[in-house]
Amino acid sequence: MPEDFSLARPRLTPRGSATRERILTAAADLVFSSGAAAMSLDDVMASSGTSKSQIYRHFATRDHLLRAVVSYQGERIVRGQQPQLSELNTIVGLRRWRDRVIELQDATDYAGGCPLGSLANELAVDDATRPALERSFDEWEAYLVAGLGRMRQRGHLPLKSDPRALAEALMAALQGGLLLTKTRRTSRPLANALNAVIDHIEDLARQTPTKQIRNLGRQDSVTCAPP
Repeated sequence: MPEDFSLARPRLTPRGSATRERILTAAADLVFSSGAAAMSLDDVMASSGTSKSQIYRHFATRDHLLRAVVSYQGERIVRGQQPQLSELNTIVGLRRWRDRVIELQDATDYAGGCPLGSLANELAVDDATRPALERSFDEWEAYLVAGLGRMRQRGHLPLKSDPRALAEALMAALQGGLLLTKTRRTSRPLANALNAVIDHIEDLARQTPTKQIRNLGRQDSVTCAPP
């Protein structure tokens, strides 16, 4: 992982870790509900039950806290999409992940959209915060790249396909779909956007040359053969 301000803090006691988690959770919830610009340290103190000195003990400035919120939201999103996000080995796996994303939106009545997307809308113009946003999106997208890469490796996608480009298309469809879902209060735009990209990936899968599949099968047999 790239160097981050949060890595420079001293080792925390269990009590210190719990305090830091309370501060982060409170700040993330406040930012998600009211936006980054509206978040004040006084509000974080009141919501987390901490003092200003405790906040500054863990986060040198308000900007440091905001960057930690970005990372925290990225980690929370990835956790919420597990285990489906780690099981993108087939078209069926992609559709199960899509179903999980839609299920999460249905459960919240389509309010709020994507926590990272909302932060990016506010903070991507800030050169100090944009790298943290980019890193969180990259770490999220890496699961898609890895899953599509496994599909190509196993002969489920043509060798000419580009897992990174396909993953970026999925992420773009996801973010646009989440924005319209938040606006229209229905998961239909999200489902349509993700379906369009997954259907394209399925079309690519049908184009996988038989020769490629046979060759990969032979390689697997050699790899798996006992010594």
